[in-house]
Amino acid sequence: MKGYMFWIAFVASLGGLLFGFDTAVISGAEKDIQAAFGLTDAPFWHGFTMATALIGTIIGALVCGKPAQKYGRLLSLKVIGVLYLISAVGSGIIEDWYLFMIFRFLGGLAVGASSVIGPMYIAEISPSSWRGRFVAFFQFNIVLGIVCAYVSNYFIGHYATDALLHPWQWMIVSESAPALLFSVLLFTVPESPRWLVSQKRDGEAESVFESVGEKDVEAEMTAIRESLHAELNIKKERLFQKKFIKPILIAFLIATLNQLSGINAILYYAPRLLEQSGVLTGAFSDPMLQSVIVGLTNLTFTMLGMSLIDKLGRRTLIAIGAVGMVVAQGLVARGFYLGEFGGYTLLICVCAYVASFAISLGATIWVVIAEVFPNSVRSGGQVFGSMTHWVWSATLTWIFPICVGTELVAGMSPSVMIFGFFSVIAALSLLFAWWLPETKGKSLEQIQKELIKE
Repeated sequence: MKGYMFWIAFVASLGGLLFGFDTAVISGAEKDIQAAFGLTDAPFWHGFTMATALIGTIIGALVCGKPAQKYGRLLSLKVIGVLYLISAVGSGIIEDWYLFMIFRFLGGLAVGASSVIGPMYIAEISPSSWRGRFVAFFQFNIVLGIVCAYVSNYFIGHYATDALLHPWQWMIVSESAPALLFSVLLFTVPESPRWLVSQKRDGEAESVFESVGEKDVEAEMTAIRESLHAELNIKKERLFQKKFIKPILIAFLIATLNQLSGINAILYYAPRLLEQSGVLTGAFSDPMLQSVIVGLTNLTFTMLGMSLIDKLGRRTLIAIGAVGMVVAQGLVARGFYLGEFGGYTLLICVCAYVASFAISLGATIWVVIAEVFPNSVRSGGQVFGSMTHWVWSATLTWIFPICVGTELVAGMSPSVMIFGFFSVIAALSLLFAWWLPETKGKSLEQIQKELIKE
């Protein structure tokens, strides 16, 4: 393995870091955004403003495939880097509400496209013996980006002044630094060899394989040609038909449970949520600092989940995480019902939920969706699973402030109802784990035989 391959993986994985950064950076600014644009008494439009980027994410993930195939993975990543940069600067410096949402939407396009093209590029250029680890590194960097955004928000919130821009604007503009770095460094890495072969540029593809330390270049070239030939000859089938009902249901349920268990409510509104605990004294009293702790918990348990997924299996991880999520979300609901948490109870419960989510639904969703569909409909199945995930993500982010802003429901705080609902969804994920067929250690062909009934 040549060091150049590690450099390529590092550069490409910055797209994952930006993915995570863009997802979480808005959490530190959302209260000031609400005030700056006069949305304090308009929770519907406040939620829509927060969800604008996620709406872009849905579209970005849906439409990026054809440009990536026509113009190449590398050029597509460069465009993504530019979109991240334009979004960070534009939504940070412009104080017009409509333009703010347009620039956030552009950032969402970049996130959605990056979630598809980034792992694709790394998988296609990595030597086979390292492919899984390098693709997992991209996923790891998404969570690392979330932590970086929380840390950045904490320091800007404490030390930035109103000179030139308000602190909340600096939080968003801060993304321009890694976005610019990503855009520049992409000029130091090569195009995907698989795409080069598909464009009849075999000589360039061989040079790329040699530069990254591939031991048997000719074998890789032959495998790519055979794979491309098989794709051309594979029978085209419709995804939505009776025989594919079980994989469709698995993809829909895991994507739905992933989002409706409340993860985006935590990631997008963490400072606001933690501030409601009433714990405003002590070493970890700052909601921004508590968000950093939440992010580090997410990072740690994501790594743990990645290391256990092929040892314990998908079902076991989801079941373990479901129990933790039910207890943690139930305790949060109880705390809001009683009107007190005591000490750092809310922070502990939120971290327990994030840890449980990270090792279960967070670690397994993309693996399960990639495994359950047969070759003939795998790309369509993955788009379906991804779209389900992003649609629920946008919906949850949109309606959360609306629900929190409502009056008491049956004499209870809306937060009690919301987190009680999250706890019920987590309980349903335990039933899902019981029903889900285990795919650990099975070939894709074996999984297909078990799930598809002709």
